[in-house]
Amino acid sequence: MNGVHDLGGMHGFGPVAPEQNEPVFHSDWEKRVFAMTLTAMGRRVCNVDEFRRTIEQMPPAAYLAASYYEKWLHAVEALLVEKGVATREEIAAGHAAAPGTARTTAALGNGGGVESFDSSAVKLRSDKRYRPRFKVGDRVVARNFNPEHHTRLPRYARGRRGVVRYDHGVFVFPDTHAHGKGARPQHVYTVEFEAKELWGADRNERAPVFLDCWDDYLERARTAAGKPATKAHAAKPAMRSRSRSRAAAGKGRKR
Repeated sequence: MNGVHDLGGMHGFGPVAPEQNEPVFHSDWEKRVFAMTLTAMGRRVCNVDEFRRTIEQMPPAAYLAASYYEKWLHAVEALLVEKGVATREEIAAGHAAAPGTARTTAALGNGGGVESFDSSAVKLRSDKRYRPRFKVGDRVVARNFNPEHHTRLPRYARGRRGVVRYDHGVFVFPDTHAHGKGARPQHVYTVEFEAKELWGADRNERAPVFLDCWDDYLERARTAAGKPATKAHAAKPAMRSRSRSRAAAGKGRKR
């Protein structure tokens, strides 16, 4: 969805001011929110893509005003209600309406999906049943679409040309996984986009952007004559870490 969370390439949000010696948690309540979120995912009440989707659905003003863990708190509360684990009244009261109710017990494990820390997800990454559509060095174009659902493909990269630099293996597809429509496993690639391609003449030549793109986000690049573009020359090794952007205004926003 094209929401306020997708900040890449936008102006007017001020400088990034890192906090010196920033602690992992600023308050005890942040620790509890962190623990509750991981518990909900571990018990398969929800999955990480549903979690991101719920944060993205926050009203724009509330999203921009919220701190990192305030966004987490919003998501875990909303998902507990959505999945039938708790009611809004119970959350407001801070305790269950009745201990050990059948509704609460039955809800656990009925949501969720495949998580990156599951053993099944680790096996999925090298599953030979899912063949890659692209190879390292292939020239590609990010699909130009404007979905109303959750997606990991940022607006600024849609319709832009890039080069596949690394194949990470097979992962679940967030666009369907976030909405209970199945895992739809497919390969994920690190794709390099040149600064000029993304930002035009006003660019930093030394700042290409590396994005992780699923198969369904990409199309094979074509020449003006409609033929597949030639394979790009090898570049310096791309970073293997996930969701990478080296631009100052990338999609890797805090959630």
